[in-house]
Amino acid sequence: MSTRDASWLAWSLAGLSLAMSAASAALDIATRSVQPPSNGGTGGDSGVLIFVLPFLAFSAFPIVGALIASKRPHNPIGWICLADGLLWMLIAITDSYSFYAFAMPGSVPFPMAIYALSAWLWVPAVGLVGTYLLLLFPNGRLPSRRWRPLGWLSGVVILVLSVATLLAPAPLEGLEGVRNPFGLEGHPWIGGATLVVILLMPVCILASAVSLILRYRHSGGEQREQIKWIAFAASVVVVMFLIAMVISFIFPSGAWGAANSPLWLDLLFSVVLLSFGGVPVAVGLAVLRYRLYDIDVVINRTLVYATLTALLAATYFGGVTGAQAIFRTLTGQEQQPQLAVVASTLLIAALFTPLRRRIQSFIDRRFYRRKYDARKTFDAFSTKLRDETNLEALNNELVGVVKETLQPAHVSMWLRPETAQKGERAS
Repeated sequence: MSTRDASWLAWSLAGLSLAMSAASAALDIATRSVQPPSNGGTGGDSGVLIFVLPFLAFSAFPIVGALIASKRPHNPIGWICLADGLLWMLIAITDSYSFYAFAMPGSVPFPMAIYALSAWLWVPAVGLVGTYLLLLFPNGRLPSRRWRPLGWLSGVVILVLSVATLLAPAPLEGLEGVRNPFGLEGHPWIGGATLVVILLMPVCILASAVSLILRYRHSGGEQREQIKWIAFAASVVVVMFLIAMVISFIFPSGAWGAANSPLWLDLLFSVVLLSFGGVPVAVGLAVLRYRLYDIDVVINRTLVYATLTALLAATYFGGVTGAQAIFRTLTGQEQQPQLAVVASTLLIAALFTPLRRRIQSFIDRRFYRRKYDARKTFDAFSTKLRDETNLEALNNELVGVVKETLQPAHVSMWLRPETAQKGERAS
C-alpha cells in the first residue's frame, strides 16, 4: 500500500469512528430527554461532563492512529490504535442504541440483539491495547523471535474469549431476567470455558508489559525515550484507577453520577475516564518523535506538582477539620466558622512556593541526580566567580567544572593576549 492510499484509508476509518461517536452522543441526548436517569452513569450535577469526557478520551485513539498510519503506514502501531478506536466507538454506539430502545420501546428494531453484540466487543478492545500495542511498541516489531509464542497465544485468547462471550448461555449484564439471545442454551460448558480463558488475558497483558520493560533495559537513545512516553501514560491511568478504587470503598456503591452525588466526586471519576486519552496521545508523540526528549521534563513536573497538590490538599482539609474541632470544643456549636476556611487558604498560599522548591529539590536529588549535581556545581562556581580575582585560578576552576559536569574527552580554553586587548583599546 502506498503512503497516499494508507493515508486515505486511515483517515476514512478515523472519520467513521468519529461519526459513530457523534451518533452515539445524539442517541444518548435523545434518551436523556425521554427518560432522565435517576442513578449511576449520567445523573449528577456534572452529568453532561461525565457524558462527554469518555468520548473525548476514546476519540484520541482513532485520531492518533490515523496520524501514525498516514505517516508510518508500515508501522502496525497506528493501525492498532485505529482498530481499537473503532471498537470503542462501536461499543458506545451499540450501548446508546440499546438504551434508546429501552427508553422508547418499539422505536428501533432488534434492541436485545444489538445489546448482546456489544457485550463481547470489550475483549478485542482491551486485548489489542494490553497485548499487541505493548508487544510491538514502538517500531512495530517483536523484541525478538522468542516472543512469537506470546503473540500467537494473545491472538488465540482474544479470539476464543470473544466467541465464548458471545455464545455463553447467561443473563445479559445490567438486564435482570434477560438471557443472551445468541447463547447456546444446550451447552452450559461454554460459560465455564469463558471463565478459564478469561484468566489468560491478564497473563498475556502482564507478559507483554514485561517484554516492554526488557526492551527498555536493552535499548538506548530514542527508543528508550519512546518507551518512557507510554510508560508514563500507563502509570497515570493506573494511579487514577487506584484513586478511584479507594474512593469507591469510602463512598457507597453507585454514588458516582447519581442524582445526589457531589460535584467533586463526579469530576474525579470523569478525570479517571479522561486519563485513558493520555495513552494514545503518548503513543503518537513517541512513534512520530514529536518533542521526544521532553518526557523527562513532563515526568519531573508531574511528580513535583502531583506531590505538591496532595500535600496542599491534605494541609487545607487538615486545617479546616482541626479548626472546626477546636471551634466545636470551645463553643459547642456544629457550624464551621468562615475564619477556618480563610486561614487555611492563606496558609496554602504561604506554603506554595517554599514547598514547591523543597519538593523540586528532593525529586531532582532522588530521581535526577546528574542534573542535580550539575546545577549544584554551577551554583558553587558562580559564587567563586564573583569572589575570585586570580585569572589562573579562575581558569583552572572553569576547566574543572566543565570536566565534572559535561565530562568531555578534551577541554581547552583560549584567552586573548593582553597586548591585543591594549591595541584594541588604543584604536
